[in-house]
Amino acid sequence: MDSHTSAELAALAKVVARQRAEMERLRDLAATSAVLERAKGVLMAVTGCPPDSAHEELLQRAKDGHRTLLEQCWLTLGALPPKERPAPAPPATAPSVGSWAGAPAGTLDLADVLGHIGRDLVRVGSPHELAGCLLDHLGPEVDADAVMLYERQPEGGLSLIGYAGIDPTLAAQWRHVPPVTGMPALDVLRSGEPRWLENAALDGARYLLIGAPTERWLSRAWLPVPTGDTARVALGVLRRRDGPFAPRERELLRAVARLCAGRLRAFDGRQDGTAGGVSGTVQAVFDALPGAVILLTPLRSAAGEVEDYRIEAATPEAVDVFGRTGRDMVGRHILESYPSVAGEPLWQGYLQALDTGEPFEGEPFAYQDVVGEVPVTATYTVRAARLGDGLVVSWLRHDPTERQEQRLADVQRLGNLGWANWNLITQEISWATQTYAVLGLRPGHRPARLEQLPELVLPDDKGPLAHAIAGLVAHGRPFDVPFRTETSEGVRHLRMVAEAVMAPDGTPVEVHGFVQDLTAQRSAELALVESERAMLLQRGILQAERALAARLQHALLPLPDKPRQLAGLRVEVAYLPSQTGIHVGGDWFSAVELPDCDALFVVGDVAGHGIDAVATMAQLRFTAKGMVSTGSSLTGALARLNQLLLHSRDSQTTATMFLARYNPDRRVLAWAQAGHPPPLLVRRGEVRFLTRPLGMLLGATSAPVYESLELRLEPGDRLLLYTDGLVERPGEGLDAGFARLAEAVRTHGCGESGSLDALLATLLADERRDDVCVLDIRMPAEEARDAEDGAP
Repeated sequence: MDSHTSAELAALAKVVARQRAEMERLRDLAATSAVLERAKGVLMAVTGCPPDSAHEELLQRAKDGHRTLLEQCWLTLGALPPKERPAPAPPATAPSVGSWAGAPAGTLDLADVLGHIGRDLVRVGSPHELAGCLLDHLGPEVDADAVMLYERQPEGGLSLIGYAGIDPTLAAQWRHVPPVTGMPALDVLRSGEPRWLENAALDGARYLLIGAPTERWLSRAWLPVPTGDTARVALGVLRRRDGPFAPRERELLRAVARLCAGRLRAFDGRQDGTAGGVSGTVQAVFDALPGAVILLTPLRSAAGEVEDYRIEAATPEAVDVFGRTGRDMVGRHILESYPSVAGEPLWQGYLQALDTGEPFEGEPFAYQDVVGEVPVTATYTVRAARLGDGLVVSWLRHDPTERQEQRLADVQRLGNLGWANWNLITQEISWATQTYAVLGLRPGHRPARLEQLPELVLPDDKGPLAHAIAGLVAHGRPFDVPFRTETSEGVRHLRMVAEAVMAPDGTPVEVHGFVQDLTAQRSAELALVESERAMLLQRGILQAERALAARLQHALLPLPDKPRQLAGLRVEVAYLPSQTGIHVGGDWFSAVELPDCDALFVVGDVAGHGIDAVATMAQLRFTAKGMVSTGSSLTGALARLNQLLLHSRDSQTTATMFLARYNPDRRVLAWAQAGHPPPLLVRRGEVRFLTRPLGMLLGATSAPVYESLELRLEPGDRLLLYTDGLVERPGEGLDAGFARLAEAVRTHGCGESGSLDALLATLLADERRDDVCVLDIRMPAEEARDAEDGAP
């Protein structure tokens, strides 16, 4: 082990030993003063006397009992053994913190409880420990589940200085409270009177409750802690049970609030005082100083050697490695915060300044800080000067010039800009290297004078730039002007921003600004404009196509405005276009009477949208009608229509079709299909889908197989023919669509009065993504047919 390491370890050992001794001394001193304050608090709580009278009463009791003041204080607090009491039966569990000898909570008199609390308060060392001690005692006595201590800040808000029984996350959310109305803690500090919140519903309407709306605490008490003429600390006691606080509980809480006053004053004395006796005026001076400055007092051994330094005052900008700033550092020791400086040149410089009186200014040195949990190495310069028996130490953190220059270069490179300065008095010109690159000039090129800049731009842009420069030089008007320049890589779109530094008489003496390359941004803007223009043109074409297709569809597929009678059947048609897109679809129908008095029913769906789909729809519609009218069978017609699509102009077109022929004499519906959804039959209240015969969709294969089936219609039957837009939904299987259709028909269409409009309104309540075409075919009931047959 080298001598340097040995010296450092020896210094650290001395620091630890001295700190332990100092801690014991301060603990004894705090305990003695705290006992006196607690005993005074007990008397104040029990008798209601002021602090001075309580002190005099303690002195008198000590004199009458031939005791010291400290003994009398312990006796008052209940630390000395109490009078003999009958021994109770051994408790099943350990006694509660707030009871004596296992007595049930709430059975001791207030003096005993307060004495016990006062004795334990002596041991707490912070407001946070104070809150924990109060919760230990008040939990058994008043069913307290949480304790909070708020201190009023100079700006009028509240700061949470101690808590117990509170979730740390909730405590962090309520650590600082602005001076808002409706806050119970602020209310009690303003009025000086307790607030008993015993009805969560009513209190929640009047106050802003911590922890609401989860209702974790159903009753609360907020009391002012009298630490002077006016209370600045509020004590909150929160309970999970509801209901009012009993008279004994209220009296106890008032007394406990008074009992806390002395303990809080002891904390204040330790925080506000200075170990070396430095006056508050000195700290006030340091509060007004800029930068990082501290006042140190040397701590010497018995031999007179400096073992450490104590911080007596600090400026607000001073900070140690633990994050303490300003007054929080007062009373700390240098080796606590910076143990590695023992024996270092900085330590020797402090000793030199103390011994010679000559200020010490050390060489810059590197020190590692932690910023946001990330280690950061920074360079510091420290200066120390003697002031009386102490040292005034200041330090400055350096940000290396090369690092600043690198950051500036990175900003210019990433922002594709460069700075430039023109001195109008000395005619000195300075440009950044990036400025040459932005303007498309060689770095060795002589920088242009301000009035020469318009010569670098395209002719159309010279005028605006020259006018802006003239206004800047003559009147000091800043400008932000875009312009273009020709470079070896093509035309660049640039932007120049500049302002003038004015002399006291208002004359511009210097111009500084930057030039930025906006070529990429401008190219993107032009591309966006061109894209928008193309989109508008395409939209117009599509809208025109939609209008043409809609007119064509309306001409080829006229819709009846009411149900019609066809071969003894009641036929109703519905056609609903999709609500998305701008194209017209290829759904279609046909319901006509053939020359032999049979009825032809067709429903089809051509794949695709637009004029091509409408044209294919018209071709299929009229061809199917013509072939069936001239005697072709249903399957034969489908086979020929399949060949028609295969040899059409667009051989990729496909279509589905339902084709049926009804004979009114036999009441038989013969039907075939090509890849189409099955028809739905409603008969005597039963709803079912018909089994489809074989049949591939049209245009899919050159050798399809088509079959036909027959269905005998009965009076009261209802048959629904439809396209797939009625049952299809995005992300859903067809089985779910069929089930939905069947359920809707059971609900709205099983009877004769079942409305097609009501059925469609139920099924198509959401946005439609495809066209829908429906043929609603109904066989009249027997009575209606007889009436029709007997009519004249």
